[in-house]
Amino acid sequence: MHSDLLSGLNPDQLAAVTTPSSALVLAGAGSGKTRVLTTRIAWLIQQQQVSPMGLMAVTFTNKAAKEMLTRLTAMLPINTRGMWVGTFHGLCNRLLRTHHREAGLPQLFTILDSSDQLSAVKRALRALNVDTEKYDPRKVQSFINQNKEAGLRADRVEAWDPFTRHLVEYYAGYDAQCQREGAVDFAELLLRAHELLSRNALLREHYQERFRHLLVDEFQDTSRLQYDWLKLLKGPDSALFAVGDDDQSIYAFRGANVANMSLMMSEFGIKEPIKLTRNYRSLSTILDAANAVISHNQGRLGKDLWTDAGGGEPIRHFQAYGDGEEARFIVEEIESRHRDGERYSEMAVLYRANALSRGIEHALFSATLPYRVYGGLRFFERAEIKHALAYLRLAANPEDDNAFLRVVNFPTRGIGNRSLETVSDQAAAAGTSLWVAACASSNPSSGKKFAPFVLLIENLRKEISGLPLAEQVDCVVEQSGLMAFYQNEKDGEDRVENLGELATAAAAYAQESDDQSLEAFLGHAALEAGEHEATRGQDAVQLMTVHSAKGLEFNTVFITGLEEGLFPHENALTEKDGLEEERRLMYVAITRARKQLYLTHAQSRMLHGQVRYGLPSRFLEEIPEKLVNALANRVVTAPLPQATNFVTRKITPAAPPPPRRLADVPFKIGSRVKHSRYGEGVVAGYQGQAPDMEIKVNFPTVGEKAFLLEYAKLEAV
Repeated sequence: MHSDLLSGLNPDQLAAVTTPSSALVLAGAGSGKTRVLTTRIAWLIQQQQVSPMGLMAVTFTNKAAKEMLTRLTAMLPINTRGMWVGTFHGLCNRLLRTHHREAGLPQLFTILDSSDQLSAVKRALRALNVDTEKYDPRKVQSFINQNKEAGLRADRVEAWDPFTRHLVEYYAGYDAQCQREGAVDFAELLLRAHELLSRNALLREHYQERFRHLLVDEFQDTSRLQYDWLKLLKGPDSALFAVGDDDQSIYAFRGANVANMSLMMSEFGIKEPIKLTRNYRSLSTILDAANAVISHNQGRLGKDLWTDAGGGEPIRHFQAYGDGEEARFIVEEIESRHRDGERYSEMAVLYRANALSRGIEHALFSATLPYRVYGGLRFFERAEIKHALAYLRLAANPEDDNAFLRVVNFPTRGIGNRSLETVSDQAAAAGTSLWVAACASSNPSSGKKFAPFVLLIENLRKEISGLPLAEQVDCVVEQSGLMAFYQNEKDGEDRVENLGELATAAAAYAQESDDQSLEAFLGHAALEAGEHEATRGQDAVQLMTVHSAKGLEFNTVFITGLEEGLFPHENALTEKDGLEEERRLMYVAITRARKQLYLTHAQSRMLHGQVRYGLPSRFLEEIPEKLVNALANRVVTAPLPQATNFVTRKITPAAPPPPRRLADVPFKIGSRVKHSRYGEGVVAGYQGQAPDMEIKVNFPTVGEKAFLLEYAKLEAV
């Protein structure tokens, strides 16, 4: 069995799987990291170095966790039930449920997803009489989450101005409200779990002794708080095995801290990472291009991908006169490849920003080609499912205020805003939940309106008591009136099917979980919201952002909109390390292709109602010319699409005068320049064509200014 388990591993993979100590595995794209991580777990168990219950494996999606468990059962005859394998949020939820008293939480605490949290923030602001025109609830929510993810409670947030001091006050008010209601948002799960282990030495030592091996997937995407939580769990005699790729760290906007990789090496005495550089996905031409682009980033741990699968066709680069021609070129190439036998689903069109998809969608639709925009609302985020879950949450815990507010008048039962305000005031005055206030309402008018709803929830609680989980869900969906409501709605068939599928989801959860309680299922549903899962369907071209494409692969990939200000995105060019993250995005985009890669850009593009003239992306210049076949512009035989309600400029199929390339302009986008009047600033972009080309510069004192390039009088700093 030992040889079977390790057979087929290359030398670097074998070194990673069998390492005797803590290790950082630098796993390049397509290098088999999932196999290495799963085989490492199986090998540790097989060699009796640890029991299945004596390790913890952390992933970033529930899908990845399930795949890991499935692979494990195929490798070893073990029962994976009860193993601590899951996402950061899922494992923190499990820890807090187990030790809710020590964490200062009720046993049946509620998990708030993003929309529920926003509702809770709005209620907290109303209770504090906050002007929501001045303090946008969404921005307050973002402020709260950013500080929680940084490990900061309200009393530790530095406030240097009155505006921020008010935000800190609202953060504290929101926290107090959540504590009263027994509610926990996503950011709170990790922060509360970190605080629990930080202050409770006995509990911390218990888990350090229990988990002799900690394994982490996608380590480059961990935040500082997640890393600190892992450090608390690692005991003096345990090993931390982290797998990641610093070249694929593209989630800084979510708090990912790529520096954790170097920090781990220094703090745990790891001299060198184990590097997985053999790629099993792409041909060498594609890998050489990816290596060339990412080599321009500074501070990398450093690796070059390679393969013995051959070179393949050159990368195809097409410069269009306009975005309409770019889209038509992509469609023509897709049609040609499909005629040659390639499935539509093996072709993907990637773009940096969602706004670029419209033109491509229009071209595909006009050519009657099947396509799918990857993403959209996920199952547990659909309105009808959220309504059903709210009823289920009330059946489990009537004092859940967010669930109460979502369905108290849905389907409509005549409860208006005035009645809700009356009950809310009574709840605030008495320090109770909305449910308690509704049950004890002293106002004859509002009390009469709430009575049927109160009776409905009480009956639901009685009827589902003792039923299997799936039957509880069925009962609540039917008795709440949701099913009848959507059955009577025009075009409600999909929603009715979704409600039926919720019971199926509950049954599947019950089969896979040790804890089959309604509360556990509701926690599972809250954690599942936010997963990125492709829907099943017909053979279709895949359209998606580069962020959405991470982890996927296709035979043919089109990377579109490769213009300065689009990719790299102009917002990133003025941020610290923003350009490096954009380059990592480009690296991810390139390495999605197995066999053929297309790079396209347009000299002019309609965006936000205006024609924009762009320079080719610097990333194009970073790819060696020997790897690229530059395709000539095609004759424009069809009119460019006209946008209604916008004034468009005529675009002629003639090469514009120089400067045409980024190399021809005097200052790179993102470079610092000095103006005699406005002082120092950062080059934000270019627009127009010579001799009327303008340079745009962001100045800290006056904002963005545009100058004719010929007369700008700017100096490099």
